[in-house]
Amino acid sequence: MAKLLNISIVLYNTPKDEWRPLVQGLLRAQTLHQIYLIDNSPQPLTTNPLTTNPKTHYLPNAKNTGYGAAHNIAIRETIYDDVPFHLVINSDIRVTAEAIDRLVDVMQANPLIGQLMPRVVGLDGEEQYLAKRLPTPMDLIRRVLCGRRGLASQANRRFELRDIDHSRPFNAPYLSGCFMLLRTEALLKAGLFDERFFMYPEDIDLTRRIHRDYLTLYYPSETITHAHRRASYHSLRMFGIHAANMIRYFNKWGWFHDPERQEMNKMLY
Repeated sequence: MAKLLNISIVLYNTPKDEWRPLVQGLLRAQTLHQIYLIDNSPQPLTTNPLTTNPKTHYLPNAKNTGYGAAHNIAIRETIYDDVPFHLVINSDIRVTAEAIDRLVDVMQANPLIGQLMPRVVGLDGEEQYLAKRLPTPMDLIRRVLCGRRGLASQANRRFELRDIDHSRPFNAPYLSGCFMLLRTEALLKAGLFDERFFMYPEDIDLTRRIHRDYLTLYYPSETITHAHRRASYHSLRMFGIHAANMIRYFNKWGWFHDPERQEMNKMLY
C-alpha cells in the first residue's frame, strides 16, 4: 500500500506508558510514512527512544512553543516530502492501525474532504461530543461559570450539536484537536496552525479556515477512545492559559460580530 500518511504527536512530560502503546499501534498502519514525536518537555529525553524503527523521528524542541507550533514542525516535513495526508493526534488517544488505514481510504476517495474526525468515546465508552458549532463568547462563559448546569443546558447541547444525528457523517465547522486527519492540499490553501495560540483554540481556528473550502467531516463509521483530561477545568494555571488564548481567538475573529461564524453555524440547520 502507498505511504500516504505522516503523523505527529506532541509530548510534554508525557509518561512513556501513555504514548508508547499509541506509537506501537500506529506503526502497523499500512498507509504510514513517518511518525514525528515533538517533545516540548523542559527536559527532553537524552536519546531517541524509538531508534529501532526508521519510521519514527523524535524531535526535542528548544523550548515549549505550544501545541500548534510543535505540530507545525512535523506538518512542514509532510509538505516538504509531498505526503498527501497528515494526522495530528493526542498521546491519550487509542485507535487501531486498521481504523487509520480505513480513514485514510475515505479521505483518498473523496477530494472534497479537507479534514476528518471519527466518533470519539471516553474510557467509559460514553460519547464525547467533539464536533461542534463555532463558539461564541457566551458558549464558553456558560461552560466555565455554570459548570455541570451549563454543560446540561439547551444552549450547550446546541453548541455541541447533540441534536444532530451522530450515526451519520456531517460537516461541522469545529472539530477537536485530539484527532485531526488533514489533507495536505487543504493545509497549503488554509495555512498551518496559527502559532499565536499557545494552546486550546488552535483547532477551532484551523478547522474553520479549512471549512471555507472543504468538508470538515465528522465520520462515525470509525470509533476512537480518548482519555480526555479537561486540564483547564482542574488547574488554575491551565485555566489561565485557556482564557488568555480564547481572548486571542475572539480578538482575531470577532467577539460578537463574526459574520463567518454566523454563516457557518447557520449551515448546520
